[in-house]
Amino acid sequence: MNSIRGALVWRGIFALVLGVIAVVWPGITVGAFVILFAIYAFIAAGTEAARAFRSDGAGAVTGRLLLAALDVVAGVAALAWPGMTALALVWLLAIWAFAAGFTEVVMAFAAGESAGERALMGLGGLVSIALGVVFALRPDIGAVSIAQVYGLFSIVAGVSAFVMAVNVGDRATAGEFATL
Repeated sequence: MNSIRGALVWRGIFALVLGVIAVVWPGITVGAFVILFAIYAFIAAGTEAARAFRSDGAGAVTGRLLLAALDVVAGVAALAWPGMTALALVWLLAIWAFAAGFTEVVMAFAAGESAGERALMGLGGLVSIALGVVFALRPDIGAVSIAQVYGLFSIVAGVSAFVMAVNVGDRATAGEFATL
């Protein structure tokens, strides 16, 4: 299995698993996102603190320790106010979905892809843009509903990755890509 095909297969597997979990257990999904964000903030704090003590200048040490303190505050705030954190994560997801969708639509017009792949990429991009717009316009519908919609989006993205993996594999065996 070539690296591109393998990467697409793994992307599809992870997207499908995440999608099913988000649809079946949306409350757990929202809670997991908040906890993962807090863990990330604590890890970032540790990293900044370690980098601070390796810095040569006092300004770098002070700046990195300040960043570490802010990361700790963000992690504690996420755990103390999970509802507000979930809303912030909804906005972050809206921005990500819109940006990723726009990028996919632009890439759909790139040369070198078959018409079917371009159509699939463009459709996936439009779905992603729509998801971002809905999240931005209606954050009040709740993080649980958003987790379910994100789960459905993730399932579609997983199936799309599998389809692209099959197409890449077919073209690679036909010798169209000598670099694969």
